[in-house]
Amino acid sequence: MNTVKTICIGTALGLLGCTAWAQSTATNGPKTREEVRKELKDAIRSGEMTGNFETNEKLNEIFPGRYPAKVVPPCKTRAEVRAELMEAIRTGEMVAPGEAMCKLNELAPSMYPPKPVEVCKTREQVLKELRDAIQSGEMPATGETGCTLRELNPSAYPKAR
Repeated sequence: MNTVKTICIGTALGLLGCTAWAQSTATNGPKTREEVRKELKDAIRSGEMTGNFETNEKLNEIFPGRYPAKVVPPCKTRAEVRAELMEAIRTGEMVAPGEAMCKLNELAPSMYPPKPVEVCKTREQVLKELRDAIQSGEMPATGETGCTLRELNPSAYPKAR
């Protein structure tokens, strides 16, 4: 029984990997040999190659002195941090004390300005999206595969635009 489960799980994971690879190559297209060589050279130059497969440490983490320092994005100034804090206090986006982990504007909404209302889709818009998804095969297939109907039966649907 365990062998059957193992085979099923292995097959499912293999199929998921194949669909993920297919989606990435379908959207970006296959890389050319030159693109792959350039990426490899960049990874070697910057130390982004895995150096220890047990810990998954990269070479630039193991030997930081051998590689150029990573570019660190600039930090926020003290004034920017204070401005963000004052805005969070004003709008109630601060976490309330206690174990509930709720924001102040969730506990006492009348004390803070109302949040902007998000524009919702109308019923007609949702139904149109549903019809389009059914026609194009973008509906999820039954079961736990995570695949769409188009992925399971590509010949039954028109090619993606």
